[in-house]
Amino acid sequence: MKRRVVVTGMGVVTALGCTPDGLWTRVCNGESGVGPLTRFDCSMFRVRFGGEIPDWSVEGYVSQKDAKRLDRFAQFALAGSIDAVKASGLDFAKEDPFRCGVIIGSGIGGLSEIETQHAKLLERGPDKVSPFTIPKLMVNAASGQVSIQFGVQGPNTAVSTACASASNAIADAMKTIERGDADVMITGGSEAAVTPMAIAGFTRMKALSERNDDPTRASRPFDRDRDGFVMAEGAGILILEELEHAKARGAQILAEMLGCGASADGSHITQPDENGVGAAKAMSLALADAGLNPSEVDYINMHGTSTQLGDQAETLAVKKVFGDDARRVALSSTKSQLGHLLGASGGVELVLSILALSHGVIPPTINYDTPDPGCDLDYTPNEARQRKLSVVMSNSFGFGGHNASLIVGQLRNGSV
Repeated sequence: MKRRVVVTGMGVVTALGCTPDGLWTRVCNGESGVGPLTRFDCSMFRVRFGGEIPDWSVEGYVSQKDAKRLDRFAQFALAGSIDAVKASGLDFAKEDPFRCGVIIGSGIGGLSEIETQHAKLLERGPDKVSPFTIPKLMVNAASGQVSIQFGVQGPNTAVSTACASASNAIADAMKTIERGDADVMITGGSEAAVTPMAIAGFTRMKALSERNDDPTRASRPFDRDRDGFVMAEGAGILILEELEHAKARGAQILAEMLGCGASADGSHITQPDENGVGAAKAMSLALADAGLNPSEVDYINMHGTSTQLGDQAETLAVKKVFGDDARRVALSSTKSQLGHLLGASGGVELVLSILALSHGVIPPTINYDTPDPGCDLDYTPNEARQRKLSVVMSNSFGFGGHNASLIVGQLRNGSV
C-alpha cells in the first residue's frame, strides 16, 4: 500500500508577490503582475514587457558573497525554499538527513549567466570568464543549493521538461515519498528567463504577445483575441511529507497529494497535439492514480498560456476526459495575471490551487472579453467566485510535448 503524501509548507517568488497569502489576495482581486521590462534595454525588441520581479534582492536569505555565486533562478528557488521550510515548521537538525530530499525543476536554468559570460568571452577573452559560470548556469544548481542550505542528503534531482518542469518535479517528489525512499521532499520549480536572448528567441518563434501598448491586458487565456503568452519569472516551492511523519511533529497540513499523471504528445517540438490527446492522457492518468472519477474534481487550474493552439487543445482535452462534467467543473488560468513562468509555472500554480482549496474560491481568468467558439467552457471570467472545493487539478504542458497533471484535495478521512 502506497504511503500518503501531504503538503505542509509553501513559498513563492512572483511578480505579484513573494508570500503565498499576498499573492493569493492580489490574484483574487484580479490584479496583473505584467508590466514594462526594466532589467535590460529592450527598445529594439518587438516585445518590451513581461512578468518581471520588481526590485528583487536575495538579501535576507543568503550573504552577499553567496548571492554572487547563484544565478537569479537559483536565488528564486532558494528564497522560496527557505520560506516554505519556515512555514512548514520543519527543523532539519532533528531529521534524518538521508530521509529528506530535493527535486526542483527549471525549463532553462541559468540563462542570464550564460548570456553574461558569453559576452565577456567575446569582448574580453577566455580568461575573463567567471570560474562560477558552470555551477551557476547548470539546471541542477537550484536543487543542489537547496540541499546544501538545509544539509539534506536524501534523493536529489533536477527536472527539465520545459513548462512542465515544476509539475514533473512535484510528481517525482510525491512518488519518492509514496514508495518509501524519503519522508520529506522540498520540491517545485524556478525560472529566470526574462532575458534578452529568451525574449528575442520566443518573439522570433511568434510565441509571445506583442501588446506593448497594453501589457497588463496582454495575457488573455481562452479569449478570442489572444495573441501569445507573456514571459514571466519566479519560483513556486512546496514541502511534501509522508502523512504520519507530518502528524507526529504536529505539522499544519495544507492539502493531500492525491494523484499525478504524465504523458508525451510525440508529435511536434513546440506545438501541442491539436486534439489534446497527450494532455487528456496526463489528466486521465492523474485521476486513475488518485482513484477518482472526473465528477469528483471541482476545479482545474488550467495551463492556459494565451496561445491560440494551446488553449484550444487544452479545452478539447478537458472535454475528452470530463465528458458531460466538462461544463460543470470550474476552470481558470492564473497566467492571465502572472504571465508564464515556464518551468516554475506548475509550482506557483499548485500553490494557488491549494489556496483555492483552502479558501473555497476559484481565482479568475482576467482579460477575458470575447468568447472563442473553440474555447467554450467556464473559465471563471474576470472575477473570483466562491465555491466549495474538495478536489483540485493543476495542468502543465511544455515544449517537447511534455504533459503533467497533479491532483490535490482536502485530507481524506479527516479535516485539514
